[in-house]
Amino acid sequence: MARIEAVAAAAKVRLLATYAEATAAMEAPAESPYESSAREMSLIAEVACVLTIGERAAAALLGEAHALTTSLPPVLDALLAGKISWQHARIIVDETSGLGAAPAAALAAHFLDPEAPNPARGAAAGELAPARFRRKVRVWRERHHPESLEIRHAKSVEDRRMEYSPDRNGMAWVSLYMPADKACAIWNKATALARGLQGPDEPRTLTQIKVDEAVRLLLGTPGKNAGAGPSLKADVLVTVPVLSLFGATDEPADLDNYGPIPASMARKLVSEGAGSFYRVLVDPRDGAPLELGRSSYRLPESLKRWLRMRDGKCTFPGCSNSSQDNEADHLTAWEHGGATGISNLGQLCPKHHRLKHRTRWRPGPAATNEPPGWVSPSGRKYNAERADREPTLWPPGCLPDGSSPLETLIVDYLVA
Repeated sequence: MARIEAVAAAAKVRLLATYAEATAAMEAPAESPYESSAREMSLIAEVACVLTIGERAAAALLGEAHALTTSLPPVLDALLAGKISWQHARIIVDETSGLGAAPAAALAAHFLDPEAPNPARGAAAGELAPARFRRKVRVWRERHHPESLEIRHAKSVEDRRMEYSPDRNGMAWVSLYMPADKACAIWNKATALARGLQGPDEPRTLTQIKVDEAVRLLLGTPGKNAGAGPSLKADVLVTVPVLSLFGATDEPADLDNYGPIPASMARKLVSEGAGSFYRVLVDPRDGAPLELGRSSYRLPESLKRWLRMRDGKCTFPGCSNSSQDNEADHLTAWEHGGATGISNLGQLCPKHHRLKHRTRWRPGPAATNEPPGWVSPSGRKYNAERADREPTLWPPGCLPDGSSPLETLIVDYLVA
């Protein structure tokens, strides 16, 4: 089965490379770098949508297919023969990036060709766990790289960044890509601070204290426990079922750019973040808010907030770009008779906003509670992602039969 998976991966690589070549062959030569960039964006977007993967993964896949079919054919042959897995092939592509043709070929030969002048000793490449194989490949790469590590490090420093990834149960990850010495220093300082706070009366584990101290240092506020934490302000939307806001139920709320959060967290954000937090109450009868619309070109803040709530992210297939970074776009252009109403608006991140105007990707129609789908230059249609809204939970003994005093109070609150 593993060999079959390897053969299938090799076939996909060849088809991807052929598709990229055919797409380029059907177009006239690009007249400018601007046009060339737009075509590449369109190609990546189509592959991402067809394979239902992210665009970063699609770009990487196309790059890997190009490398394997041009500069690393022995690696593709080994994959096709089932001698190595797709993970092993990707490792070689990744570690030969920027090496140049000759050193890349030498690396592939070292690990895959037993007749090479200096073949790898011990277990064959496909017999090593991918993590162990990467370690061996990286050691060889560092020793034979034509550019010094000092120069490469200076270039990599320019790529330093912070990444954010939502997780389950009201939690999330924050990662820092930075120079190794600073990363080690941060880790060691957090560890030292945590160990200094340990004692017989400290209920937290060392790992928990590290996190709490990192939060305290980054936010610049006192606070022993990151779970209780300091008061936070955030310029985002929090969609709260009205009964949950009142404390009658513990139904989860929805935090923009994250997802479901505990009701207690939502109540705290609403109560403490009024200056920069926009509360959105949903009707307990059907889980949806009211339509908003305007007749002018410029969007008022209320309509922007409603658009952010409806779409949640960039509407392009597979894109997860958060609401705060996105731009409101008229699906039918204003100059072509398009109105400034929720049914003619969609959120687009800057990248896909450019893609819409530079290429033949087109959004489909939207609705009050539904974002638009998309149609690619090749005619493929991609349906919109829709929020799975549900009626909110009612407390026991309080049914929405039209005569409940609580329901009357809620409806009056929503109208007000």
